[in-house]
Amino acid sequence: MLKSIYPKLKYLTVVFVLVTGCLLFMYAVPAKNQVMAKPLAANLAPVSDSASLKSGYDRFLSLYDQLNLDSLQLSHEAFTYGLRGYQQLVDQGAVKNQHIISIVDFSLPSTKKRLFIIDLESGKLLFNTLVSHGRNSGTDMATRFSNDLNSFKSSLGFFVTGNTYKGEHGYSLRLDGKEKGINDRAYSRAIVMHAADYVNDKVIQVKGYLGRSLGCPAVPPSEHKAIINTIKDGTCMFVYSPDSNYISSSPVLAQPFMG
Repeated sequence: MLKSIYPKLKYLTVVFVLVTGCLLFMYAVPAKNQVMAKPLAANLAPVSDSASLKSGYDRFLSLYDQLNLDSLQLSHEAFTYGLRGYQQLVDQGAVKNQHIISIVDFSLPSTKKRLFIIDLESGKLLFNTLVSHGRNSGTDMATRFSNDLNSFKSSLGFFVTGNTYKGEHGYSLRLDGKEKGINDRAYSRAIVMHAADYVNDKVIQVKGYLGRSLGCPAVPPSEHKAIINTIKDGTCMFVYSPDSNYISSSPVLAQPFMG
């Protein structure tokens, strides 16, 4: 009885070994045209930070033409320097709201609409309006600038907007100067954005130039709430002048740029 069963068991054992071996071989070696699955991380191409920044910077630069900012007389230098400093502040983590940049172009006289507020994400010009300069910075043109208390002059450079409050001039916006020795005393000088009755076309018609502040970038009362609510809480503001002393001494613009 055992002798008759033994050959059958031996045969079944051999078959089992052969089948098992084939299955293991098929599992270990994929078909010729089969592509092995890769881990997720291997499928994701690494993104270069510098390439990403450059791509964003180039895209933002194109807005100058897309928005016809030249026809609105915004200096191309003000725009490019503004974007360069904006990118530096973003890279440092100083800018909480990266969608908005505001540029005050003091290469323009006070009779021109020299405040430009741009939504970089949507590619839209949100505001283009009048803005004052300090009374000791000049009459129609702002040509003298200071970081000193009671200088009653405007400060140049890069700011990050802060919180809002109700003060002497009503609804106002604090500004944090980001350039040491150039505008970093903005808070102690109470340099803020606020509304002013002397910022309107009627004043220009009477005087030939816009009313002036004690150093604050004051805006028209009809627009100030909308402007402040748009740029408050961590956006970048750049106050520009083709002032060679500022350009050469700016801590922000002096930093190596990847764009």
